[in-house]
Amino acid sequence: MATPDFILKLREKISHEMLWIPGVRAVVFDDAGRVLLGQRADNGRWGLITGILEPGEDPAPGLLREVLEETGVVAVAERLVSVDAVGPTTYPNGDVCHFLTLVFRCRYVSGEARVNDDESLAVGWFRPEEFPELMPGHLEAIERARDPEGPAHFRS
Repeated sequence: MATPDFILKLREKISHEMLWIPGVRAVVFDDAGRVLLGQRADNGRWGLITGILEPGEDPAPGLLREVLEETGVVAVAERLVSVDAVGPTTYPNGDVCHFLTLVFRCRYVSGEARVNDDESLAVGWFRPEEFPELMPGHLEAIERARDPEGPAHFRS
C-alpha cells in the first residue's frame, strides 16, 4: 500500500500515535446497476474503492482520482451519501488511524475496470447477488447510495 508522503512525514514525528485522516469511499454504479469493487492488497478483503485525501484536496475530485488510479475507471461524483467516523484502525506496523470518511455515489463514465496499481489484488463489477463478503460498513454504504436522490446520512 502506498502511504501518502504527508502521512510518512507525520509518522516521523509522532510514531504510531493515532492520526485523524480525511478519507473517501466511492460507490460507483455502471449503467447495468453493478457496483465497482476491489480486493485490497493489504488485507485481502473486498470493498468499495477508498482513499486518503491529500492536504488541501477537495473530496469529490480526490475520490475520482483514487478511483482512476486504483481501477482505471473514469467516474463522476453524483452526490454525498454519508459522513462517518471510522475506526480506530490499527495496522500491522502499529500505526493507528481514525478516519473521517465521506462516501459518494458515483456514476461510471469510461474505462475498463482493472488492477491499476499495487493497492488491489482484483477489481470488478458486481451485481448485489454476486457480492463477495465485504468489509464492515461497505454494504451499508451501497444500500444508502442506491437512490440517486437520497439524502445524505449523518450519524446522530
